[in-house]
Amino acid sequence: MLSLILLSLALSAGVRTSVSFVVDPCSAYISLNEPWRNTEHHINTSHGTPMCDNNMDGEWYRFIGMAGDAMPTFCIQENLCGTHAPIWLNGSHPMPSDGIVSIQACASFNDNCCLWSTMVDVKACLKGYYVYRLPKPSVCFHVYCGHFYDICDIADCEGHCVGEGECQCPAGTVLGPDAQTCLDVNECEVNNGGCSETCINLQGSFRCECGIGRSLGTNAATCEDIEGCHNSNGGCSHNCVQVDGSYQCECPRGLMLSEDNHTCQVPVQCKSDLIEVAVPKDLVGGLDLYLLNASCKALSNGTHANINFNLKSCGTAIEVVGDKIIARNTLTGIPKQTPGSNGDFIIRTSKLVIPITCEFPCQYTVSEGYVPNPANSLLEIMGRNHGLFPFALEIFKSKAFDEIYKETPPVLKLRDSLYFGIEPVMHVDGLETLVENCFATPSVNADDIMKHYLIKDGCINDDTVKQETSMDHLVKHFYVPVFKFVGKDNKKVYLHCRVLVCGAQDTKSRCSQGCRRRMRRSTEPEERDHLRDHLLTGGPIVIDTE
Repeated sequence: MLSLILLSLALSAGVRTSVSFVVDPCSAYISLNEPWRNTEHHINTSHGTPMCDNNMDGEWYRFIGMAGDAMPTFCIQENLCGTHAPIWLNGSHPMPSDGIVSIQACASFNDNCCLWSTMVDVKACLKGYYVYRLPKPSVCFHVYCGHFYDICDIADCEGHCVGEGECQCPAGTVLGPDAQTCLDVNECEVNNGGCSETCINLQGSFRCECGIGRSLGTNAATCEDIEGCHNSNGGCSHNCVQVDGSYQCECPRGLMLSEDNHTCQVPVQCKSDLIEVAVPKDLVGGLDLYLLNASCKALSNGTHANINFNLKSCGTAIEVVGDKIIARNTLTGIPKQTPGSNGDFIIRTSKLVIPITCEFPCQYTVSEGYVPNPANSLLEIMGRNHGLFPFALEIFKSKAFDEIYKETPPVLKLRDSLYFGIEPVMHVDGLETLVENCFATPSVNADDIMKHYLIKDGCINDDTVKQETSMDHLVKHFYVPVFKFVGKDNKKVYLHCRVLVCGAQDTKSRCSQGCRRRMRRSTEPEERDHLRDHLLTGGPIVIDTE
């Protein structure tokens, strides 16, 4: 058994309790009655500037009056609800007995029913209406839609009644809790609507969709591989070329084929603090290019239109899908009103929409001494659409966790406390971290046979380790009494931590589980299949034993 010399530190903490009163949202809500919110309101140039719900702030709302009866639960086409990207509810409304439920809300744009999404809390009230807790959309122009649902009027329901005044709804709808409103049924919630891939709910019906390079078969539900250029252009976004009895997709000059081998994309460099996009001028001549936040505009250098942004700017949306963090934005081209000084006198397309996607892994092994090496302090990869969301393992000078050791390694005694923490290079909302494992070694080698775990499987493994709370879900701060490894030559300690990144709202993620002791150690190699290790090596902490 590995022995360590540890200095114990006793701490005590007080407990404070409080009582709060919770108001029922069915009796405390904000009414939304603007006519332009309704799904029947189409936005065009004659209606002026599109609307945006950037004044929302997570309050409870009810749709009423000309806005509609409730949020639509089916895909809404773009340029409706008084905006470019209308937001609809991707799920069925709850019953009063269900209480408050969370349902995905999607924004439609560029023929994508769910280009952007968030989670919305919904409650069915006993008086027959619904209230919604609506978060602020991350970008403009997004608006939460209202819809006029069919009302079965008891006074005039001849031919639509069952028994004594009981309403009956047409196919594709279901009677709401008010016993009068016929709500849309989300067919996609049952067996994915019978679709082999993607199911899109529509008003009173649904449709199936397929991924890139595949098309619907004769049953309109099963996806089949596209066999050649004669069928839907082979699924290619641009050029389809027949090659030796088969086919392949090709891209115009300046674009590159993405990993799906069907879609042409602009060169994208995904860095830890910057996403760089360069679009060939031949493709965008005569167009002004904007990201989702229209204040972010591309600049031309004569050969390309270039735009740089980061994970927190220009309307970039962040989500966690499986073992990846995905950052998305959209570059839109709009014809210029006047000729540019660089010779943009013609255009070849009236509208250009370029999705921008960067993927980052969720798991990292940050391994270094207690002082970061400035030359290697950033974790980043240059690539088309992949990058690393970077973290640094920092050693702090005090419990305030506001000053790190920079130039020289810290020299600490066994009676001192060691303050360390995981810090993201960029702070992004909607994510959280879990320090799954943290261990020390007497050498820079993380595979050193002498190893002491401070944190294991998300659990404090050494009782002397204490964690400090932080307002930032990505930051983790700890402190522990200084220790050294047994042996007169072991006067240095190195620390290695494995960090997992998850969506802050994902209640089923590994991060939300926190401490989870593994019952079977055989599962460890399987969990490491998608782990990307990156070692940041710096100077050690020097133990002064005199």
